[in-house]
Amino acid sequence: MLRLGLCCLFLREPIRFRALTAKYLLSLPKSRRPLYVSNVCFHNSRSLLEAVETVSRLGIGAFRVMSPLFPRITHPEVGYRIEDLPDGERIFHHLSQVRTLARKNRIRLSFHPDQFILLSSPKKDVTENSIRELEYQGFVAEKIGAQVINIHGGGEYEDKKAALMRVREHYRYLSPRVRKRLTLENDDRVYSVRDLLPVCSALRIPLVYDVHHHRCRSDDLSVEEATRSALLTWEPRRQDAYFHISSPRNGWSSGDPRSHADYIDPRDFPVEWKDLNLTVDVEAKAKELAVIRLMKSLRLDSPAPVGGGTTRRKGTSRACSQGIDTNRNQ
Repeated sequence: MLRLGLCCLFLREPIRFRALTAKYLLSLPKSRRPLYVSNVCFHNSRSLLEAVETVSRLGIGAFRVMSPLFPRITHPEVGYRIEDLPDGERIFHHLSQVRTLARKNRIRLSFHPDQFILLSSPKKDVTENSIRELEYQGFVAEKIGAQVINIHGGGEYEDKKAALMRVREHYRYLSPRVRKRLTLENDDRVYSVRDLLPVCSALRIPLVYDVHHHRCRSDDLSVEEATRSALLTWEPRRQDAYFHISSPRNGWSSGDPRSHADYIDPRDFPVEWKDLNLTVDVEAKAKELAVIRLMKSLRLDSPAPVGGGTTRRKGTSRACSQGIDTNRNQ
């Protein structure tokens, strides 16, 4: 079963997530902060439920949950706990509904923390902040049934070998609920597939193979070889692998092919993937429109609706994406 996934936001579907800044929260009297934060978190938990309902309706097989679903929750000055918010119980109820709906309709959920999440950093404060953020995402992932928390290797820090050793060392400080979901992804600048495979093997964590990154930051592995190696890292988890696909905005002959295009060029989709049991997140600016177009290009069948949700048939994919309502920060 090949399924396609939508990353975080929608382009046309009327679903919006709210953001907030620490600066604005600090400008509020302390007595007003819990209610304001609670309103934002309640809105976002409801939007997440609507997002999963929507990807189910559209026939999209996976959804990447935005990392700041509960914004500034780990901030040292304005951080909070969901259970302490006025709407905490209702927020948890939404998360439980998300878990039930995703399981019913076989929608895979994942997180992809921001680039500042670094287990390879030599700086203690960066590592501590990264672990704190990963624990928050592990907490939410457990509530909604998300299987994957995906991170990059981080910086090289003038010594790639030492940096990857720090990933191994810092991995020990993660809780079991984070470790059982953590994955590593090859990037387009520093860490190739070949670089990360030994770490994945040592820690028994899967590799999320990004073929676009591999084409930008190549190694001695072919796409076929990288695919096969990445699939092997998923076997201990007994889960279908997660991979990523994107196309360069200005084509492969441009000076820098790293920027993502609005849609996926079907020629960029590896033929080696087409008959695999695989979840492929579509990283494209056109969001759900790009997923649906790729689904049609690959001739994946759309599922028939069942009882208000969707039951996936073999060969089904799903897609969605959306925008954060930054105008509602205040």
